[in-house]
Amino acid sequence: MVHEKQVIDEVSGWLRVFDDGSVDRTWTGPPEVKFMSEPVKPHDDFIDGIAVKDVVADDKCGSRLRIYLPEQNGGSVDKLPVVVHFHGGGFCISQADWFMYYTVYTRLARVANAIIVSVFLPLAPEHRLPAACDSGFAALLYLRDLSRQKINEPWLSNFADFNRVFLIGDSSGGNIVHQVAARAGEEDLSPMKLAGAIPIHPGFVRSKRSKSELEQEQTPFLTLDMVDKFLGFALPIGSNKDHPITCPMGDAAPAVEELKLPPYLYCVADKDLIKDTEMEFYEALKKAKKDVELCISYGVGHSFYLNKIAVEMDPVTGSATEKLFEAIAEFISKH
Repeated sequence: MVHEKQVIDEVSGWLRVFDDGSVDRTWTGPPEVKFMSEPVKPHDDFIDGIAVKDVVADDKCGSRLRIYLPEQNGGSVDKLPVVVHFHGGGFCISQADWFMYYTVYTRLARVANAIIVSVFLPLAPEHRLPAACDSGFAALLYLRDLSRQKINEPWLSNFADFNRVFLIGDSSGGNIVHQVAARAGEEDLSPMKLAGAIPIHPGFVRSKRSKSELEQEQTPFLTLDMVDKFLGFALPIGSNKDHPITCPMGDAAPAVEELKLPPYLYCVADKDLIKDTEMEFYEALKKAKKDVELCISYGVGHSFYLNKIAVEMDPVTGSATEKLFEAIAEFISKH
């Protein structure tokens, strides 16, 4: 008799885990938003001023990167800043080639006139933390090898300004931004320079519910069930939310004062479910006298700018998205 595998846990619409250890990430939520998780194929030709290609950064482990290259007017060959992107999804879902990210990072490449390098991250529960952080750091070392001319990737070797490399990440990708930035402070990256880090709505939490978790409205991009289950799948077996990756302001994490960090643009939304614990880490950065600039988006919730429908249809979301991109572009331009 053939055993029919059973669902042992799920996150509504996003993910199902079966008793044989397999995982199904087929979207089962409202069909009208399924397009946001559809993959977008790379294109060498410039569409709306941006060309996109995927590269294999490490043949041994098959790690992949997606590169967004902005078109230069008049055939200019000016070197461009590089923004390394870590996608969100609670360490468990989403991919760098999703339409949701394609629309956001083609836009950022245009607004900031920067090359975006988005990392395809290993997902939990098949690959528990720190796997995603390790992959993010490996992407930074790949750029270092390019800056040292040990390897060649034409778009980056020809157009990248390796003195102006930035990290950016949304939600759990914001956690990876901080982990990679902290590790970079202990590494010789020369001649490359890590010029800044931009955590956007990072998934910083504690085991104990915060006031904002109890009082803020839950949204399709973040519910308490998603926070609990995704992190339960992602954290090392036996760990809880007080783990240093999810609680860098906690007692188990390295003291912020001792970390060598680049300048931060720290982005928070005032209706974010986890705003209170995000702000705890901001206060820890300030107390440690780190170079940190706070960007608050008002009237919107967690990862609001990824919701293309809301960005286009809701004036509050559209305006907040425009202001966020302007702040990011300004931060990149001055560092």
